[in-house]
Amino acid sequence: MHHPFRLLLAGAVDYAGLFPPAGLDMPAAVRNYADYLKFPDRWALGRFVVPVARLGELESAAAGLLPRSPSQDAWQLAVLLATGSREELDGLGEFNCRHAAEGAPATSADVVELKADSVESVERAMAAVPAYLTVYIEIPINRDPADLIAAIGRAGARAKVRTGGVTPDAFPTPRDLVRFLRACADAGVPCKATAGLHHPLRASYRLSYEPDSATGVMYGFLNLFLAAAWLRAGMSDADAERLLEERSADSLRVSDGGIEWRGHRLDADALRLARADRILSFGSCSFTEPVSELRALGLAP
Repeated sequence: MHHPFRLLLAGAVDYAGLFPPAGLDMPAAVRNYADYLKFPDRWALGRFVVPVARLGELESAAAGLLPRSPSQDAWQLAVLLATGSREELDGLGEFNCRHAAEGAPATSADVVELKADSVESVERAMAAVPAYLTVYIEIPINRDPADLIAAIGRAGARAKVRTGGVTPDAFPTPRDLVRFLRACADAGVPCKATAGLHHPLRASYRLSYEPDSATGVMYGFLNLFLAAAWLRAGMSDADAERLLEERSADSLRVSDGGIEWRGHRLDADALRLARADRILSFGSCSFTEPVSELRALGLAP
């Protein structure tokens, strides 16, 4: 039987080391990712996140690190599109063709992420993207996103939410975040999150790695994933808000293959279902922080 937190978090951490607050250069980020693929904690590692304009830079920096043997898994990329233009998509297609050739360094860019703020921009973006790509569309959530999420669902795409940043005003309210998760649940739309999620539980943390960094209250990735899973299982919005604000690791218990929190319980099947079709991954500029802090709390598999 798999540990319930492994069911909840397997392959969940999309490594975004190129982005703030880490902001690594490409050689350092790809070396890290290659190392993480060998870690005992690699079960939690997801995709390497890269802007489409830097794919050539990635090819050069990772040339000696990408697998070439059929027995090794190809690196899976999540590619951020700036505009979704024909030029960007053609360049992405050429990248994939180069790496699909026999004996070529093995990597696959079959997931793209872009932004939209209206139903029309969702439809316009999806009309341009080739059908072989899985698409995440990042949307604003400071207003009711139900119409945007419904449009994303009609287009066969997935939703993306920004949950923080390097300034306190970048963090959405718990109510707005639950409203987003509820709309995804109601529309049957899978989602991912990014930014400010490299700690397991909500608390006050430094917002960057700079010596004079401000501090702010950040969401925990456990809070978010568990809230999404419980909303799928029928939790009320009010309880989901309380869960997003939970700061105590002692409130979480593993029992009989499931997870308990203050009178609520998710069994293994509910965890599997949530990861299959509701909350799929989160972007983090660090991979080691999430897994090491999870272990320090005694919650790691």
